Amino acid sequence: MTLLDTTPESLTRAPAMDRIDRKIIHELQRDCSISIAQLADRVGLSQTPCWKRIQRLEQSGVVTGRVALVDPVRIGLGLTVFVEIEAPDHSPAWRARFAETVTALPEVVGLWRMAGDVDYMLKVVMPDMHAFDRFYQRLTEATAPKNVTSKFAMERMKDTTVYPVNTTDP
Repeated sequence: MTLLDTTPESLTRAPAMDRIDRKIIHELQRDCSISIAQLADRVGLSQTPCWKRIQRLEQSGVVTGRVALVDPVRIGLGLTVFVEIEAPDHSPAWRARFAETVTALPEVVGLWRMAGDVDYMLKVVMPDMHAFDRFYQRLTEATAPKNVTSKFAMERMKDTTVYPVNTTDP
C-alpha cells in the first residue's frame, strides 16, 4: 500500500508485518516515550533498523500518532457517557451534517457508525451532569436525531488504547 492508495480495499488491508514489527507496535502502545535504544533492545534490533521500521509503520498508516494518556478524572472530566443516536433519516446530507457537527464537539472523544438497533455511538466526557445536560441540548438542537439514549458509566474497569498484537507467531 502506498500513501496515495486510499481505495476502500487498501484502507482495510493490513500491510505485511513480521514478528519484529508486531513487537515494536506492542512496545510503542505500552509506552511510546521510551528511547529508540530501549525499544531496539526490547525487540532485538540495533537502533537504526528499529528507527527505520518505526518510520515505515508510520508511513504505512499502522502507527497513526504518539500521545500522552491522561486520567480524565484528574483533569476534571469525571463523567463518561455513551450516547446512542438513531438517525431521523439516512440521507447523505444528514449523515454529512451529523458527522461534521459531532466531530467538532470536543466533549466527544469517540464516534462510531453502528450496525444494529442504533445508528451512532458516541463516547462523551465532561465534568458533571449539568455539563452533560447543556451538551445534550446543543447536540439535539444541532443534529435533530430521531432518538437519543444516554448510558452513564458508573466505574471505569478497563479503558485501554493497547490493541492485542500477536508478538510470537512468525
